[in-house]
Amino acid sequence: MRGFIEVLPRFAHDYEVIVVNDGSTDRTREIAERLAAADPHVRVVNLEVNQGYGGAVIAGVRAARMEYVLLADGDGQFDPADIGRLVPYAFDHDVVAGRRVHRADHLMRRLNGRAWTILVRVLLGITIHDIDCGFKLFRRDQLEAIKLRARGAMISTELMARLTGASARVCEVDVSHLPRLAGEQSGANFKVVARAFKELFGLYRELQSERTAQPRRG
Repeated sequence: MRGFIEVLPRFAHDYEVIVVNDGSTDRTREIAERLAAADPHVRVVNLEVNQGYGGAVIAGVRAARMEYVLLADGDGQFDPADIGRLVPYAFDHDVVAGRRVHRADHLMRRLNGRAWTILVRVLLGITIHDIDCGFKLFRRDQLEAIKLRARGAMISTELMARLTGASARVCEVDVSHLPRLAGEQSGANFKVVARAFKELFGLYRELQSERTAQPRRG
């Protein structure tokens, strides 16, 4: 997080860093609140009960107040300086999605990620190639216009599916991906995977129902 605090002034005169503490039982809350006390640009959103990755993302998005919202995982796998790769495209696009060209994860995780991306591209009509990259820049008004429900890892897919359905202008930009510095990977956990598939097919049915309910032109 300190890296983002140092880098953001290069790209914005006014900015905020929102730290979502998702019911952590370690010293996350203490450390985040200490940073917020020392820097007025830092705000902490404390969730008393763990809401899952999706719940944390939604809480952060709804707390945002600036014109643009950058989503970045807190595990240290993204280089804050890569904000500079996204910003030039923000003026002509509603979403600038990072794409991990050289993903710093083990082989099975990379294969699972590729399979998931292919599935959601086919099922939901999403065109980007790295759906779960946790480094994306959004126009906040686009996020405010959509409803978000996913509480697990499916949140990235839901974001892109709903924004694509709302005709958002989307582009992809190559970004760096670094070895994990903090946290534990949970993508292979059976409960996490089962929840993602449950939410995926729930979203698919909801989007199909919405399309059917739309009045036909002509």
